Parts: sequence; structure tokens; C-alpha cells
Amino acid sequence: MERATSLVSGEELADSILPMEDGRHPPELELELESLPEGPGSAAAAGDGGSAREECAATAGAGEGRGAAPGGDRTQETELRRHLDLLDRMQEEKGLFLQKTREELRACRQRVDLLSKQQETVAAEMARERAANNMAAVGRLQATSRRLHTELQNEQDLQSRIAAMLRETEDALWHIEIQKGQLQALRKSHHEEAQASGRGLQVREAQQLFKEKEALEKADENQQLRVRKSLHVQKGLGLRHQTLVEEARRNHKVAVKFLKASLGRVQERERGEESETRERLRQRMDVVLALKNSIAASRETLRRVQALGRARAALTERKAKAEKEAILAQGGDAFRHLVHQQRRQHLEAQRRTFQEGQELRKQEIVGRIVKEGAEEETRKKKQRPPARAPRGRTLRDRTWSYITHVCTGETAVASSYPLEVKAAAHPEPSWLLKADSSESVQGVAGATSGEQETLAEPEIPGLWREDYVPHQEHKEDVNQKPVGGTKMDKDILARTTAQLRSGVVHRQVASGREFKGCPFNSKPQLVHFKDFEVGKAYKKKITLVNATYTINYCSLVGVSEDLRDFIHVSFEPPGPLSAGMSCEVLVTFKPLIDKDLEGSISFLAQTGSFSVPLKCSTRKCSVSLDKELISFGSYVVGETTSRTITLTNTGGLGTSFKFLPASEVYGTDEESLPLLKISSLFTYDDKGLTSVSEQQLEGNGTSPLDTQSRKESDKMEEQEGTSATGGLGMFPSEEQAEITLGEITEGEIGPFSSIRVPIMFTPVTPGEVQTKFKVMFKNPKCPTLYFRATGVALDVPVWVPKPNVDLKICMYDRLYQDSVPIYSRSKVALRLKFEVCRELRGHMELLPEMGYIQAQSSYSVQLKFLPRHSLPKDAGKYFDKESRVLEAPMTIWVADQMRPVSFTVQAIVTTSDLELSPSELDFGHCTIYEAIRAEVVLYNHSLLPQEFGFVGLPKFVDIQPNDGFGTVLALEALQLDVVFQPTKAREYSFELVCKSEMNRCFKVSCRAVGVHPPLELSHYQIKFAATSLYDTSVARLYVINSHTGPRVSSEEASPVGATSFEFLLPSDLPITISPLVGTVLPGKRCPVQVAFRPVLSPEVIHEEALQILNKEIQNKLFRKDTFSHKKELWRQSLSVLRLRTRERMLQAVTSHGPQEEKQELRVSSHEYQIAQSALVRTFQAKFDKFVVPCVMASGDVKDRKGSEPLSFSPHNTLYLELWCPAVAPSIVVTSNKGKTTFNFGDIAVGHRGIKKISLQNICPEDLAVEFSVLNPSGPFALLNPFNKLCSGETQVLMLSFSPRESILAQETLDIISKKGTLTLTLTGLGVASMVTCSIEGNVLSMGYVLARESISSSFKLQNDSSLPIKFSVRLESLSSTRALARQQLPQFLVSPTQRTELVGPQNHNGQSVFSVVPVEGVLEPGKAQDFTVTFSPDHESRYFSDRLQVVLFGKKISHQILLQGAAREHMMFVEGGDPLDVPVESLTVTSALAPEHREDVEELKPILLTLDYVQFDTDTPAPPATRELQVGCIRTTQPSPKKMVEFSLDSVPWLQHKGFSIEPSKGIVERGQTKTISISWVPPTDFDPDHPLMVSALLQLKGDVKETYKVIFVANVVTGP
Repeated sequence: MERATSLVSGEELADSILPMEDGRHPPELELELESLPEGPGSAAAAGDGGSAREECAATAGAGEGRGAAPGGDRTQETELRRHLDLLDRMQEEKGLFLQKTREELRACRQRVDLLSKQQETVAAEMARERAANNMAAVGRLQATSRRLHTELQNEQDLQSRIAAMLRETEDALWHIEIQKGQLQALRKSHHEEAQASGRGLQVREAQQLFKEKEALEKADENQQLRVRKSLHVQKGLGLRHQTLVEEARRNHKVAVKFLKASLGRVQERERGEESETRERLRQRMDVVLALKNSIAASRETLRRVQALGRARAALTERKAKAEKEAILAQGGDAFRHLVHQQRRQHLEAQRRTFQEGQELRKQEIVGRIVKEGAEEETRKKKQRPPARAPRGRTLRDRTWSYITHVCTGETAVASSYPLEVKAAAHPEPSWLLKADSSESVQGVAGATSGEQETLAEPEIPGLWREDYVPHQEHKEDVNQKPVGGTKMDKDILARTTAQLRSGVVHRQVASGREFKGCPFNSKPQLVHFKDFEVGKAYKKKITLVNATYTINYCSLVGVSEDLRDFIHVSFEPPGPLSAGMSCEVLVTFKPLIDKDLEGSISFLAQTGSFSVPLKCSTRKCSVSLDKELISFGSYVVGETTSRTITLTNTGGLGTSFKFLPASEVYGTDEESLPLLKISSLFTYDDKGLTSVSEQQLEGNGTSPLDTQSRKESDKMEEQEGTSATGGLGMFPSEEQAEITLGEITEGEIGPFSSIRVPIMFTPVTPGEVQTKFKVMFKNPKCPTLYFRATGVALDVPVWVPKPNVDLKICMYDRLYQDSVPIYSRSKVALRLKFEVCRELRGHMELLPEMGYIQAQSSYSVQLKFLPRHSLPKDAGKYFDKESRVLEAPMTIWVADQMRPVSFTVQAIVTTSDLELSPSELDFGHCTIYEAIRAEVVLYNHSLLPQEFGFVGLPKFVDIQPNDGFGTVLALEALQLDVVFQPTKAREYSFELVCKSEMNRCFKVSCRAVGVHPPLELSHYQIKFAATSLYDTSVARLYVINSHTGPRVSSEEASPVGATSFEFLLPSDLPITISPLVGTVLPGKRCPVQVAFRPVLSPEVIHEEALQILNKEIQNKLFRKDTFSHKKELWRQSLSVLRLRTRERMLQAVTSHGPQEEKQELRVSSHEYQIAQSALVRTFQAKFDKFVVPCVMASGDVKDRKGSEPLSFSPHNTLYLELWCPAVAPSIVVTSNKGKTTFNFGDIAVGHRGIKKISLQNICPEDLAVEFSVLNPSGPFALLNPFNKLCSGETQVLMLSFSPRESILAQETLDIISKKGTLTLTLTGLGVASMVTCSIEGNVLSMGYVLARESISSSFKLQNDSSLPIKFSVRLESLSSTRALARQQLPQFLVSPTQRTELVGPQNHNGQSVFSVVPVEGVLEPGKAQDFTVTFSPDHESRYFSDRLQVVLFGKKISHQILLQGAAREHMMFVEGGDPLDVPVESLTVTSALAPEHREDVEELKPILLTLDYVQFDTDTPAPPATRELQVGCIRTTQPSPKKMVEFSLDSVPWLQHKGFSIEPSKGIVERGQTKTISISWVPPTDFDPDHPLMVSALLQLKGDVKETYKVIFVANVVTGP
């Protein structure tokens, strides 16, 4: 065994035994194999890995060695346990591998057997094929045999390897079992040690538990001691609280008294303000009415003026027409005459306009001359000029003379007017005024030569002369036309061209859209030739892009008329252009004049014309400075600095410039000065130079040039005077040279260029220096530009750049630091000493106190400021106590310098105090199920915001917002909420500590009493969803009795038993609680339902209804007054009528107002409903929060005596908080005046009433609508439900009420949406239609009537119900269904028991036998209706019948009355007896014999009488059998010889012999009467019961005719019923 095992090395074991199916080594097994300890004889030490058996032996040896050592440490024990676990895992894995190897060996053996069999089979086949000499098959089989042989060898090799592996694995398992047996004792000892350690741990846990129980008992004893102490304190606090409550109640009464007085004063003031508002409104109405009256008057005047103008135009037109007709009648040219006349009128209008302008200019010139004269006189008085030699009259003198004579009305003077006197009267002004005035009147020089001289001349010479006669042209001269056509021809040609072009333009419609806009887009949009020069040619190319939808054409029309001499356009029409295609246009510009030009190039497209704007700009000079002020800042005397100013030319024309001081003149020639002055008259803007045209100079007396020149000259003089005065007052005259110009002062500036000019500053003496400069240009169109330069000269070498050091806002007892920089201009180092004022040396410090600053450098000194609370007292005058501002002067002493350097330290000093108000809080009694909120105000006395926080809060206290942390702003009072919620029933006393960011503490003392009530609520806060008006939201809660402890810890325990509660709900709240009062047994709970239904206040609705009613009354009064004064409107003005109407309306409103306010509008009134609907629509959402107290008392409510109230404790009070948001309904009812209750009224049972309800969605979004389910068995039904209601949409809802019984029904229909629920209440009363008939038995017999006569009978229908009933009466004979019924078998073929036909024979004339009136109508409640039935037969029959049906509401058949009647040809009739025929007339033809011939034919009419003698007992005689016959006489209106009927029955004795008794046997019957013949029968003694008795007798009737009836008597005996 050992030899076989040694042949397998460690590597073979790892490669053959351990690999898994996928060829990988199990990672856990590899790790365990590698981690085995190596023994001294291990093969791994030799380098070849060793076998598994040797590793196991080494492991066991190591375990024995460690077990033999009595003092082994814990690490060795751990390693032994790990090796034991490793052996277990290795044994398990070896076992699994062994099973897998055996299965593979079995499979390998099966494959070897299979291959052996296949090889034998192939050998046999190969022998057969070789015998058959099939070499191809032999070769194939040989190859197969070789393949099988190779596979067989491979399988055999694999089998041997697997067998070796199996043996090795079994060997390893044996060694593992041996090792486990050797380590079994070690494993058992480890198990015993683990049990011992567990028992020791349990002992230690028991000891620790005993110690904790002792500590807990001691803590409970201490807690009980503290509770007893707190109860004593709580009792005292309760007494104090009761005293405070009583005092608060007294104070509340006093406050209510003063509040009522204040409210009265406020209401009085509001009433006064309302009256003032009404008065202002009335005044505004008066103003508006007056304005309307003035507007109406103005319109009337305008209409009159327009009518007068139209009349004048018509008159002028008639005159022109008459004049034209007169000229045509004379043979003249009317058109030419009309043209000349229009020209004369035009020239006349121009002349008048010119004269008016001349007059205005004369007035302006006079005013200017008078002003100049006054100024000249003033100047002359101040300085007398030397006498001048007389000279000739100037233009001004001549103008003055002309104006003087025109104003005085004198004629023109002769030229010999003495010049000396004129000159003396009008002295010559200065050269500036002379130049100005000469240019101003240059345009009117021709008009000032004399009154006889005028500028207006006729277009045709001699036309205005008095002796002018219109020249009559010869006919041959008339036909001559100028070259190119006359003006009329040109106009006609232009109109014709426009018409032709309009025919070319077409509308373009593509895909249903019409193109509108510019058909072609131009690139560029503006053709601009900038800075052109005369004589040069410029070209620009334009691209036209087709912007239409489809193909378009483009052609050139031309350019503007002003540009035709300068612009040439080269354009070849491109033909059709698709959308988006483009063409090019070449524009050539050859300027001939130096002038800006503007115009356009016109094109014509298929969809319309368009143009491209064109602009030509000349070269201009546009100059500007980059700044108007140069500030050099502060410099020490002797230093030199420079700044630059930039002169920029943005135009295309250059010019010469020169910089010089504002006091100097450009050039030495004095004559150039007026030129410069005049050049400043031109205005310059961004677009270029704008000059004043000659037309402006001629049209206005005071030109813009003169006005601008005067303004600029006055401004310049004022500025110069101010600067000169300021300069003389501040500095000597030689100081102006401190700021000078640099090297570049003049030169040329080219187009689109800029030049930088230096400005030098060399301070000589300390102080501020200011100098003004100007820039002048050679181009007269460029304005003069001005700028200033300022600087400050200092003589101190050391200075502080920040003379004021601002420390902002500082707090007491806090250190603030800042650095103060100091600069030196000196070229040597200087010693500095820093000094703080004596008053602030205890609060402020400069460090260091002494220092040296190097030459031309800086130095920093540290400023420390620690304000103390004694600062206001120590600082004295440097501190302002009201504003808390500190201004402390600091001094810097410079060595060898007498003048110190000073700077100021500024600061605002504030405190860091916070104040909590109130300082004490008393929460009172509070149950453990609720929280009490108290307000605390935190006031910040500091000028800085401070952070704060409440720290160390108890668990039962909460501070909001932000949990008591936050920032309070400067001087802000922050309101905080302190929420106290006790956890136990005891007294509480604690402090709230607020800490600021300065680590200062501020405290508030608090106390409260915690109460444990006997009852509790399942919910103390209910948040209702947003509920619409008149909708209801319901919530449910429980009152629970689960408390048996004391209410307050210092009082006795509450008795265990029933506890009652009551919710104290105010009456004006929209809250309903059910039940309000109840009793809860211990351990039970009582459900409580809380409903929230927001409604509008009746007072608000009443006020709105009164306003609506007032408006209606005012409108009615206005309409009434307007109608009554309709005739007066034609006599009086509209203003007077409106004033009267308004006064009456005000009087009516004043008189009716108090009455209307006093009257009470009913809820069902029209105005009330309209006001309610309007307020619902305009309702604004609101949120209300209500707190409902719930008090408790011991005992049951039912046990109290009478109305004795229970003793409710104020401390055992629970509070239910309700959040009630109310919103406007999303869906409103627009019909039924906005009411949601719909009463169908009284509806008859079996009928249906329908109501239409209009619903509108007034919310801004669409709503999905659902409806609640109505009672399927109820009378109400929804006919047209819908599922969506859009915003603003109105839908009509149809509801029906169909009562099935007499009942008062009521249901609710909920219209549900996500915004809310609208509840509709449906009510209706089902009323049974109780109609009674006066006919008993429902049979109305009309009796007998003569044929072709009629008889009437009446009956009544009584309405016993409470609603009107619509009825209709119909006869069965007139029914539409009778025709279908008659298609069946005739009734005489049916047995009598099966006959259902109720309609008897009908008249032969087609009219109905029976008729009834009225046919239809309405039965009012409690009223009766009479009906008249008329029987009118037209032939004889005994079976006239019909059925009358009374139908209610067109549906229900209330009564069915059978109408019967009989008709005879003669006045007598007999009825009674058994029927011998059918109630249907025969189809045979009635005999045509006349009545007089019928008498000859005796016809016997049979009458059958059957008498049944009923005999129950043979011993007792039975009553006789009786029958009756009626003999009647019909009442008739026809004359008849006999007015009665005689009847007689023969064979009476014989009948008596047979047992018959007849009474009477003869008699007389009057008209309208009947007599009854009674017949009785008793069987005679010889009667055979088996054979019925049959006898006959004749009955004769004599009336208008004689009739004989054969009466057949049939008698028999019946022995049983």
C-alpha cells in the first residue's frame, strides 16, 4: 500500500484528483491544501509538493505534539480546531470525488465494450467485402477499423488512469479517517471546555441582573419622594391660578366696555365717510352729465358746419356747371377756362398765405429791432461812442423805415429823407449784431424796399391786370401740343400704365395659403453709397431672392425721379424664378453734385410691386473727444504728470484742428472772430452737420440759426464769466499756467482716425487748479469742442489716502482691528508718531506708537478698537448718544514738520442686549393629549443682526419657528411660539435659556400643570379637504374612556364608571357634531361624526339682494320718467331733463332707501336667490380654523334629575381643532335661480315629471364628472349623464320623477369631481289620481227610445286628489284597434260565455249611436265635471251598446262605463225573458214593407220565460219561482194619436190551472212609464218532475200599432242548489 501511494506525487494529486469538470481547481480546496502545516518529513520541503497522505500525517503529528504540551497557548488550540475542520471538509470532498470517479470509470468501461463490439462487427463486414472483392468498401472499413482501434486504446488508457486515481482517492480517505481517529480525544476536550465557559457566563449575567434590580428600586423610591414634593407646590399654584383667572375676567369686562365704545366711534366715522363718498359720486355724475351735454352741443354745431360746407360745395358745383354750360353755349373751351380759374384760385390762396406770412415776419422783425434798439440805447448810455461821419442808408435803416410806415399807415417816403435824422433816431448796432441782423433779413430784402414792391407775380404775365381779356386761341394753335405731350397726356399715360401693371399682378395661392408681403428679399436691404466724391463712379450689386411660395417673375420699373440723373441700374429679367432662387442687379452711381440723396429702386413682380431703398451720403467730418473732464488728482508741488485726451474723427472727411485755452482766439485776425461765432451756429448730430436752409430764413422772422447763436453765445459768456470769477477768487492769474498743453496742439486729422494729445500738470503752489480748453477746426461745419482739466497741489509729503476710517457698526466688549495705510512723497525717510485723543485712549489704540516710513513708500499702522460700556461717558463730545456715532480724531506727527497729518476714525457703537418679553410664562392647566401655545417676543436692542438659539429645552417644550434657532435683525421684535405639551399629570416649573452669538444667556421662567383627563379623543385635529360652498365634508372620530387614574396628581382619583362629555359648539359655526352630548362606559368608545358645510352668511346675501333691488328700482324710475317726459324732450334740452330725472331718482332712492333697509327679504324671493347665486360665483377661497372644547363630567347623562346640569370641570377639557378650507364650487347650478333643491311637485302615480338642470363649470380647467347612484327602486332617474364638463361649459342635466305609489319621495344626487361634490336634493310627491264616478255598477242604461230620436243622460266625475288631472273620454266603437278586432270570428259564432264584444249594432247612417261631451279637459282638485251621453239610434234594435273609457293623463284608464240602449219603431216595448237571439244584427235585408202594410201581417214575437222551482226539502214548502216582464211606453216628441199603451195577456185561467199566477194580466202604461207583470209558479199536484211544464199565452200591446207576443212559459223543479 505504501509503495503504491508513494508513486503518486503532489503534483499528480493536484492535477488528477482535485480538478473539477470544467478543468479548474476548487479554490477552497487549494487554499486548504496550501495552508496545511509542513512537518519535518514533508515532501513540500523537498520541493516536489508531497502527497496528500504525507500532508495528513504531518498535520496529525503536529496536533499530537501540541496536545502533549501541557502549557499550549490559545493560538495553538485555534490552529488545532481549524485543522480538524479542514480534515472534515477534505473527507467530504474526497467522498464526492470518489463517487464521481467511480461513475466515470463505469462509463469508460461501457464505451470500451461498445468499441470492442463495433470493431468485431467491422472485421466481419470487412471479411465479407473482401470475399466479394469490393475493394472500395474494404478500404472504407479498414479506415473505420483503424479509427475504432485508436479510440479503443484511448479509452483503455483513460480507464487505467481513472482506476489509478480511484485507488489514490480511496487511499487518501483511509488516511483521513486514521487522522480523525487520532484527533478524536482532542475534539472531545475542546467541547467540554466550551460548556464550562458557557456556565460561567450565565453566573455572571445573574449577578449583574440582581445589581440592576436593586438600583431600579432605589430610583423608584427617589421618584416617589420628588412627586410628593411637587404635589404640594402644585396645590399652591392652583390657588394662585384661580385668583389670576378671576382678575382676568374682570379686566376682560372692562376691555369689552371700552371696545364697544371704540367700535361705535369707528362706525360713526365710517358712516360719515360713506356719506362723503356718495356726495363725491353725485358731483362726478353732474360733471359727466355736463360733459355729455357739451359733447352733444359740439356735435350739433359740427353737423351744422358740415351741412353748411356741403351746401356751399353744392352751390359752387352748380355755379361751375352753369358757367361751363354757358361757355360751351358760346363755343368756348370750358376745360381751359376751368383750368385758368383753378390756377387763379390757387394763386390767390398762395398770395393770401404769403401776405399772412409777411405780416407775421414784419411783427417779428419789429420786435427784434425794438429789442436791439433798447439794448443799443442802454449800451450807449453806459459808454458814449465818438461821433461818426454821416454815411448812406443801410439795409437795416431801409427796413426800419419801411416797417415804421407800414405800422403807422403812412405812404412810402421819398429817397430824399434826411439820413442824419434817421441815423440819430436809429443808431448803428455793434458789429456782431450787425452781422446777425444782416443775415436774418437777407431773405426779405426785396420786400423792404417799399410797399409798392411785392414778390407775388402771376404765372401768366398780365393775368392780374384789370383790363385783361382772356386770349382766344386759333383752332390751329389749339391742336398743337408741346414735345413729349402735355401734363394731361403724361397723367393719362401714367394711369394707363398703372392699369396695365395692375392687370399683370395676380394673387398667389399655394396649398390653400395666399402669399402676402414683399415678393422678393433684397440683400443688402439698403443700398448705401457712403462718402462719395463728385466725378467718381461707384457700383454695388444687389441680390434679389424669391420669397414667395411658387414661381415668380421680376422686372425693373425704375428709380426715383430725384436719382435718375445719377443712378443707372443694370438688370436683365431672369424669367421665371422658383421659390428661393435669386437674381442679381448692378447699381452704378455717378455723383454730379455734392449732396445727400435718398430714393428707391422699384421692381414689379407677379404678386405685386416692391422697392429697394437707396441712399447716397457725402463725406462729412464728425469729430468728438473721449472725455470732457481730466482729473489729475493730488500731487505734491514740484512734480509733473500728464494725461492724454483723444480726438476722434468718425467721418470720411479730414480737417485741421488746434487745441488752445478757452480764453485764446484761433488766429490773430480780428475779422475771423465773427466767422468763428457764426460757425458755432451750426448744429451737429450723429448723422452729420445740419445747416439752416434759405427757405427757413425766408419763412420765419427769427431763424433757428439766430436763436441758437444767441443761446450759445450767452452760454459761453456765462461760463467764461463764472470761470474767470472763480479763478480770480481762488488763485492768482499766473496759476493758470500750471496745466498746459503738450507738444501736439494742432495738425491734421484724417478721415476715420484719431489723435492723442497730452495735457501736462505741474503744480507750483498748493491748492486746486482748473483750466478750460477748446478744440477749433478749420472746417466751418465742425463745432468747437470744450473740455476741462483739474488738479490739486499738496505741500505735505506724508498723507493718508483714507482720511476717514470707517469701522461700520461695532458692539461693546468686542475687539475690532483695521489697518491704516500711510504714504510718503518725500525722497528721504521720515519718523512718524501716532497719537490717539486723550478721551479715547482707554478704548482705542494705534500700534506701533512710533515708526519710520521710507522714501516714497508706504507704511501701515494697526488700529485696535475695544469699546467698553463707559464709552459714552468717556468720549464726551466725540460720541453722539442719540445716533450712537463715534468720530475720533487721530494725529500723525511727522518729524521736523509743524503741521500734523490727521485722520478720523468713525464707528457706530451698539449694544448686544436681547430682551425676552414676558419674562414669565404661565401655561395653566393642560391635558396630556394636547399642547398649549404661548407667544414670546424677542427684541434685539442692537443695530446688528444677531443669531440666537434656545438650548437645553425639556422634552415637553418646543419653540418654533426653526426649533428656536434663527437670526433677529437690528432693532427687530421677533415673535416666537412656545409649545408646551405635558407627558404626565404633574406640576411643571422650568426655565427657557436663549443664547446669543456673543454667548450671552437670557432666561424666561415657565410653569404649568399637567392634567390626565378621564376621556380622550382618537383625533385632536381634523383637516377637512377643500370644501365647496353648500357642500359637506364629513369626518369621524371616537371619544374613548380608558382612564382610571387621577385627573391631577394632587387630587383624588376619578371614580371608575361612566363619564359624560359635551362639545361646546358655537351656534354660528358651519360645523355640525353628532352627538354633542354622550356618555362613555369604561373601556368603551363612542363614535362622533363631525360635518363641515360652508355657507354664505345671510347678512351678506341680504345686503347684496338689497343692492340688486335698489338698482332695479332706479332703472324702473328712470324708464318711467323717460317715458312720461317723452314729449318734453322736444321742447327742453337734454341737460335739463337729465338733471330733473337724476333729482327724482335721488329723491326716490332717498325715500325708498330706509324702507328697503327695514324690510326683510325672504329666502325664497327672487332677489335673494339672484344675490346668493352671484356671491357663490364670486366667492374667494378662505381658510378658517376652529377650536371646539369638549368638557367632561363623571356620571351618566341619563341619571341627572330633570334639567339639572352635570358638574363639568374646566380643567378636564379636551380641545378639537378643525381646519376648514372653503372654496368656490367648481360646478354651479345656473337654472332654478341657483338653488340645489328641486321640487317636482305633485305628480300622479304612474306618470313622469321631467326637470332640466343647467350645470356650468366655472373653474379654469376641465373636469371629469361622476354621478352617485340613485335608488334603482326609487321614483327618481337620471336620463342623460355625462362624464366631462369643460371649463366654462354649460350642460343640461335631465332628471325624471315617476312615482309608483302615493308617497313623498326625497333623494340626493351627488355630482362628483376632483374639485368637490355638488349635491342636488330631489323631492317630489306622488299623488294617486282618485277620481270617483256617480254611476254605480259602471253601467249606464239609456232605456228605450224611438228610432231616429235621441235621448240624453248625464253623470259626474269627482277629483278627490290634490292635483289637477287631465282626462279624455273615448268610445270603444271609435277605437282605432276595433278594426283589427273585427277581423276575428263573429261574436254570434262564439259561445255566450266567451263573448267579449261590448260594442253592439251601429247606425246605418255611419254616425255613432252614442256620443259624449266633453271629450277632454282638466279636473281641478276637489272639483267635479258633468258628462252628457246622448243615445241617437237610426233603426230598431234591442242590443245597442258601447263602452265609454275615462283615460287620465293619456295613459291610465280610470273608469269603463258600459252604455246600453234599445230602439223601437213604435212607442211600446216589452223586455224581460230569456234571450232567444244573438246581440248581433242579421246580415239579411230588412223588410221593405211600409209601416201601414205591416199591420196586415200579424207577426208573433216569442218571449221565453223559464221558471225554476227550487225544492230543498220535500217536507218543507219552497217559495214559488218568479219572473217579471216590463211593458213600457216610450216618451216621444212626435205627434201620435195615442198617448198610452194598453196590454193584455190571454189564457190566464188556464195558466192558473197549471200553477202560474200572473199579476196584472192587463193594464195601461203612460208615456215614459213602465209596468211590471209579475209571474210566479208553484208546481201543481199532478206535476211530473221528470217532464218540464211548457205552456204559452199571447200578450197583446196596443199603441200607435198593435203587437202580439207569444209568451212561452217553461217550468221545472230543481231539487238542489
